[in-house]
Amino acid sequence: MTSVSRDGIADPWGTRTPYGPGETWPVRVDSYLLDGVRAEDVDRWVPTAGVLHSNGDGMELAVKDGRIVGVRGAAMDRVNRGRLDPKDLFGWQANHSPDRLTTPLVRRDGELVESTWDEAMELVVARSRELLDEQGPSALGFYTSGQLFAEEYYTLAAIAHGGIGTNHLDGNTRLCTATAAAALKVTFGCDGQPASYTDVDHADVIALFGHNVAETQVVLWERILDRLAGPRPPALLCVDPRETPVAEAATVHLAPIPGTNVALMNGILHEVIAGGWIDEDYLDRCTVGYDDLAKLVADYPPERVAKICGIDESRLRDAARLVGQADRLLCTVLQGFYQSHQASAAAVQVNNLNLIRGMLGKPGCGVLQMNGQPTAENTRECGADGDLTGFRNWANDSHVAELAGLWNLEMSQLPHYAPPTPLMQMLRYAENGTMRFWWISATNPAVSLPELGRVRSILSQERLFVVVQDIFRTETAEFADVVLPAAMWGEKTGTFTNADRTVHLSEKAVEPPGDARSDLDIFLDYARRMDLRDKDGEPFPAWHDPESAFEAWKAASAGRPCDYTGLTYEKLRSTNGIQWPCDADRPLGTERLYEDGVFFAHPDYCESYGRDLVTGAPNEPEEYRAANPDGKAMIKAAEYLPPHESADEEFPYRLSTGRTLYHFHTRTRTARTPQLAAAAPDMWVEMSEGDAAKEGLTEGDLAEITSPRGSVHARVRIAAIRDGVLFLPFHYGYWDTDDPSGTDGHRCANELTMTDWDPVSKQPLFKAAVAAIAKVEAEPVTTAAPTTTASAPINGRRPPPTVGGDSGRVDEHAGTPGGKA
Repeated sequence: MTSVSRDGIADPWGTRTPYGPGETWPVRVDSYLLDGVRAEDVDRWVPTAGVLHSNGDGMELAVKDGRIVGVRGAAMDRVNRGRLDPKDLFGWQANHSPDRLTTPLVRRDGELVESTWDEAMELVVARSRELLDEQGPSALGFYTSGQLFAEEYYTLAAIAHGGIGTNHLDGNTRLCTATAAAALKVTFGCDGQPASYTDVDHADVIALFGHNVAETQVVLWERILDRLAGPRPPALLCVDPRETPVAEAATVHLAPIPGTNVALMNGILHEVIAGGWIDEDYLDRCTVGYDDLAKLVADYPPERVAKICGIDESRLRDAARLVGQADRLLCTVLQGFYQSHQASAAAVQVNNLNLIRGMLGKPGCGVLQMNGQPTAENTRECGADGDLTGFRNWANDSHVAELAGLWNLEMSQLPHYAPPTPLMQMLRYAENGTMRFWWISATNPAVSLPELGRVRSILSQERLFVVVQDIFRTETAEFADVVLPAAMWGEKTGTFTNADRTVHLSEKAVEPPGDARSDLDIFLDYARRMDLRDKDGEPFPAWHDPESAFEAWKAASAGRPCDYTGLTYEKLRSTNGIQWPCDADRPLGTERLYEDGVFFAHPDYCESYGRDLVTGAPNEPEEYRAANPDGKAMIKAAEYLPPHESADEEFPYRLSTGRTLYHFHTRTRTARTPQLAAAAPDMWVEMSEGDAAKEGLTEGDLAEITSPRGSVHARVRIAAIRDGVLFLPFHYGYWDTDDPSGTDGHRCANELTMTDWDPVSKQPLFKAAVAAIAKVEAEPVTTAAPTTTASAPINGRRPPPTVGGDSGRVDEHAGTPGGKA
């Protein structure tokens, strides 16, 4: 056994364990225990998986004297083989933060004051009933997360859609993963990732489109790095305007102007078709729509695309040759495509690439339309993002009737008179006063939504009753009428599913602080106090705890693409990490979808009839059936359209916002973790060396970044990013400042972003605004940006940040399934 100690912050990707194509990824167990705690001191190791990213890394929590004192990777977990992201290694310390919410709060005389559960819940119930009597179900809205458990999402969907009867239910997955779902529905008729992480083990070309995997899914990048370090490594294609670690390792790096992804993909498809690198037999057997695609992309020769995208024509040809001549092509997609102009259209073109190459359903071949959160897949499967539970089709009455039967409700109780209400439309309803109750659970819209000045004005309306259910007093909680303290990961039991359909069981390790309760208990308490009933007069929902909720969810998933019927808590305790669908025919789970060329797209079975990629208008059932009677994969072409907001003399830069390695979302947990907070303590702005010289800015200058909507102050980081583009991390809000609500703030990137969204997925465009930048302070100081990631300074990496107190040393153990020795 080999044991290595490393700095988990300065060396986030750890030691290489090389392997070749078709080989099993070697084990390397990462572990971290608080200073003074040894492995033999641990009372219990409790199984779970990572919740500060979407990768789903299997791990165990070390418990001593009723407290979490460390973690170690699960050696035999199919996702990570023992490795852990820095956020996994250190982020659990937020559980013990002294400012956790421990008791309900209610607003009295304009101030939030401590209360009791009875008082807080009765206020929520009284307002719910009052609005139901006055306006009906459409007065109530629910906005949830990508970080709860499947049991909790399923319960919320049942309460909102079935018990209350409102159409206003969505998740913050609308901000990060809605386009993944939309693109899969357009192409395959249904959500569900076709590929698997194990396809990295077989691919000879991996193409990453807008996916900075090195920072968003650290352990998946380690898997790729280990392939690169082994025999017969894969070639990489990276599409990203920044010089990320992925770009540095890539065989070909394309850095297009933000907002030109559809043109870029059309150019690649043009070259693949022109080169004859298509699988005609697969196209004939398994797809419809190829002729329309070939006709459209014929108008996108490399010289035209290079001009639109601001890239070198020869590099575009190189990229097309790379993916066109691959024997085993794996494509991944994330926020660089999802949060940009024409998001769904661009993501669908990646699907098209795999389809025309016949690269689907085989080892090393497939597409991963990635998620941004640990349980985003469950939000979608369970119906807490507005989708109909179990990947059913809102526009198919038989699907609605089936769900009503499962819930023992009248079909008319389920609101299927119109498409579900996406988040940004909910916000508009709250703005105009038609939605007057908003229950926000485990998400922080006062930092994470676009155009924050508008968001704050909506949340602060007297007529809008706001319930916030969270673990900390967030920026959003400052606007609440009632705040409900929730238990967090490690303090409750439930299941969650990662981006490649792997289901983990997360067991309760410790008690929540004070009077905090699990989200499941809170939702069920609301249902009981509302006296929700099924059509036989029995309490609804019928379940009462995590395991009974899981069994109910299994019944709802039966026969659907996301079939969980072969899973039980006991099975997951013995083999934690099983991919759905898992049923009687596939008791060990399913590694990849569509191996037989049969899709979930049949008109009677599909989750969606699709949408127009330009207007977002839904297709009619008869239209869908006529175009695809046999349920084949659908190739959909898309014309490139210019972005809605164009750079000009006043705002000459394209602004891109995004995620970085050491923080997650709005830092509610990572900023309360000493090692992670020290690694990236404050806001920064990235710009190119040429643009900095043009603006008279140097490294560390304090700059003001402005857009048509607001301004932000940040220190300058001169980084490897294409000219004409500014990058701001979106994590930094106001809870740790003197202005916790952010009313007068100039720190958050979303002060600058715009109220606009993709017509198909309804995902906001966080990478499509224009901006200007100017110096505020002439005396530069050290920029707080990390030096180990895409944010590294152009003039070289600097020494890693110094962390006070605990050193953040991590132990690695290679070649053993054990933990820390």
